[in-house]
Amino acid sequence: MERVRAVLFHRRVVFGIPFVWLLLFFLLPFALVLKISFSSAVMAIPPYEPVFTFVDNTFSVVVNFSNYLFLLSDSLYIAAYWGSVKIAFISTLVCLLIGYPMAYAMARASARMQLVLLLMVMLPSWTSFLIRVYAWMGILGNQGLLNNLLIGLGVIDSPLKMLNTNFAVVLGIAYAYLPFMVLPIYTNLVKLDVRLLEAASDLGCRSLTTFWAITLPLSKAGIIAGSMLVFIPAVGEFVIPELLGGPDTLMIGKVLWEEFFNNRDWPVASSLAIVMLALLLIPIILFHRFQAREMEKHG
Repeated sequence: MERVRAVLFHRRVVFGIPFVWLLLFFLLPFALVLKISFSSAVMAIPPYEPVFTFVDNTFSVVVNFSNYLFLLSDSLYIAAYWGSVKIAFISTLVCLLIGYPMAYAMARASARMQLVLLLMVMLPSWTSFLIRVYAWMGILGNQGLLNNLLIGLGVIDSPLKMLNTNFAVVLGIAYAYLPFMVLPIYTNLVKLDVRLLEAASDLGCRSLTTFWAITLPLSKAGIIAGSMLVFIPAVGEFVIPELLGGPDTLMIGKVLWEEFFNNRDWPVASSLAIVMLALLLIPIILFHRFQAREMEKHG
């Protein structure tokens, strides 16, 4: 009996810690932001009216939906959401096109070389994120390293405008989040049963056919996981669009910053954050459904 109680206690602790973690670091902040999104902006500290009040023994709740209606009425916010999704999608695609061959080469390398290559992928992330983005400002500027190199090689006659464009934002996001694409695909490819590839080769399959018929389908879980790890943070990215983007770069992270700190309209900023989170829940739910199906397939 004591052993059964100990096992039950152990299970409650194991399952309870993630729930406490989720409550403290996700649900509680989410509830606070959600509450602010239903209030009205005022010139005070904090700069919003309370949603819940208790005056003269009367508890009242005032819910203001105008912030959400305002998001629909102003095309700026819709354009910002669309711009974020578009840039995040292109960046994810770039990461996939670069990251998959890198992960494939790592998985096919010797065990010692895999450690070296893993270190090379992870080493840049040990440097400050901000410093790495600043470095790209020096590389992409009109008098930067890339323009000087192209002019020196005779490829161009005058500097190309690369900094303060959407191209620079996509490049910066792809560079910053590339390890998040490489590592899940590598983890998936390194577990691939090489006997399947040998069997395909014995049956006369060419290398490209084997890749399309076996390697790529079996690495689908890694591709989806990597794409999620890049796409989701890229949608809400603020630092890279602010430093590398220009006036035409419209992303929801920049708009959120302006509403919070420049306009001090916390209710509208909170409603922007809530809608962004709701949009991001769609790919997260689809990913979990895919994982559940994969687990059912493999028992």
